[in-house]
Amino acid sequence: MKKDASLFDLSLFVSQSPAAAAGVFTTNLVHGAPVKVSRRRVPRATARAVVINSGNSNACTGDQGVADAEWMTAEVARQLGCLADDVLVCSTGVIGRFLPREKLAGGIPQVAAALSSSDAALLDAARGIMTTDTFPKQATRVGKLGGRTLRISGVAKGAAMIAPNMGTMLSVILTDARLTPAEADAALRHAVDRSFNCISVEGHMSTSDTVILLANGAAEVGPNTPEDWQAFQSWLDAVAADLAQQIIRDAEGADHEIEITVRGLKSRSDAFRIAKSVADSPLVKTAITGADPNWGRIVSAVGYAGVTLSESDITLHLNGLLLYKCGVPQPFDAAKVSRGIRENRRVLIDLDFPLGNETVKFWTCDLTAEYVRLNADYTT
Repeated sequence: MKKDASLFDLSLFVSQSPAAAAGVFTTNLVHGAPVKVSRRRVPRATARAVVINSGNSNACTGDQGVADAEWMTAEVARQLGCLADDVLVCSTGVIGRFLPREKLAGGIPQVAAALSSSDAALLDAARGIMTTDTFPKQATRVGKLGGRTLRISGVAKGAAMIAPNMGTMLSVILTDARLTPAEADAALRHAVDRSFNCISVEGHMSTSDTVILLANGAAEVGPNTPEDWQAFQSWLDAVAADLAQQIIRDAEGADHEIEITVRGLKSRSDAFRIAKSVADSPLVKTAITGADPNWGRIVSAVGYAGVTLSESDITLHLNGLLLYKCGVPQPFDAAKVSRGIRENRRVLIDLDFPLGNETVKFWTCDLTAEYVRLNADYTT
């Protein structure tokens, strides 16, 4: 795992042996050439590598973009001595510009020659996929199955154009657990639904979102029993959630990270709709920016989420303080609530309902003038 040390714009993740591979991609109908290419190649049992360039998303580039993405995988395969179809590709950056093949032709042999299994190399690879990120994002969990130790490590990038299904984010997660392609696919989708699909910065769905899981079985152990699967899934979920929350921590221009917990719904989809409705509300976001305890914005966002309920079903806590209970406003110290928002980067919104047992956690951020400035000046 290594990037071009001089450019920090190219990363290569390689398995020394064929790996089960799975991927989850943006659902935007306008999507990048790398998404088209990689989506066709997973799930598979023989994956060897993921190559990622930053600075250019190779999106909205027509047939030439697909040819360029396929060429990238072929160039990596030539370095590794494997089939091009066993190489997956991602790109991130500005939309609508063709890839500079001449630069990539020089960079791919460099990263292939510099491959290493060291922690420093993984950090470099995380740096190599950054665009407007301010820090590299990594997460690792270690567990034991059948008396053997296995590891799950991942990297991600993302800071804006973040929305469920998904946002401008890329992630590669690597494990030495033994999985079939079908098992890798199911485990990854479970993890993504509870992490990368539960974050939002501004609700704008990207053209390039990709999460790839490689599992090469080097630990010579994999989950077999229901208990094993529960443990493995919890580790994978934790890595994905850690990376997703780091994206929110790095959200462009943000002053606050917001964790929304919705409890007591009949279905997970109902809880998700409510959480997403609150997370995507510009009025909720700007209230947090201004440390304004205007809880009516949160409650009204619940009401238009498309979930059948009544006002009396809603109870709201903000940073642990009760503001609204069973449809009735509660007395509270507005100055204290405002101070609690202003003085803490992390804001907790808890919504409780008496309708069922399903819970969803969702992560978002506030909306600041700095976010507007950064995105107004992105290409100019």
